[in-house]
Amino acid sequence: MFSLKNKTAVVTGAGSGIGKAIAQLFAQQGARVQVVDLNDSNAQQCVHEITAAGGKAAAFACDVSSQGEVKDMISAIGSIQILVNCAGIAHVGKADTTAEEDFTRVFNVNVKGTYNCLHETIPVMKSAGGGVILNVASIAALVGIPDRFAYSMSKGAVFAMTLSVAKDYLQDGIRCNSISPARVHTPFVDGFIAKNYPGKEKEMFEKLSKSQPIGRMGTVEEIAQLALYLCSDAAGFITGNDYPIDGGFIKLNN
Repeated sequence: MFSLKNKTAVVTGAGSGIGKAIAQLFAQQGARVQVVDLNDSNAQQCVHEITAAGGKAAAFACDVSSQGEVKDMISAIGSIQILVNCAGIAHVGKADTTAEEDFTRVFNVNVKGTYNCLHETIPVMKSAGGGVILNVASIAALVGIPDRFAYSMSKGAVFAMTLSVAKDYLQDGIRCNSISPARVHTPFVDGFIAKNYPGKEKEMFEKLSKSQPIGRMGTVEEIAQLALYLCSDAAGFITGNDYPIDGGFIKLNN
């Protein structure tokens, strides 16, 4: 089940964290994975690990906020059956404490970056008779999260784009869904805590872990398994949906 054999999958933000786990699992299941990341060394390392395990992958250093770079990348790849928009950045701040440059930076990566990949990949999928798109949103698109104004804005946009794309390209054989993780333990999370809560890393890690009713953060492997299902033929009847993967955060966090 969930074979991706003979399929080419583009995964953005695949140099680390959730994106890397998705890229590795997709390769394990037979996909030719295009590992896209702003950090070329991270992308190359991911490809090295995939090929060492017997998988097929290629690295692309790309700034998804640049439509020109995305266009060149998609043109170089050619045929694409799966697109996973995972590249993203976070920001701490409320509406009145978020600087314009920070708001714009988050928008450019999380919103415009997703748009750029959709804009360039959808015509490729249309010409081939279909494809699958998975956007990585967040529970921040669905519930209020303190001090995450810009990030929540961006993930709300990703959620809305998912619905729009699913509706617009039904007749083209393109499925589009999103997943909304709660807190997932990644190197990004560790760096985020260290940067924003210096000296309180252990305390904040415990606090953030216990904010999920299940009592812990998710793992990147758990997120990747859901992504695999939604991008496989087994999910052929699913489009236009968002799937929280949140340890009970949305429904049980009373």
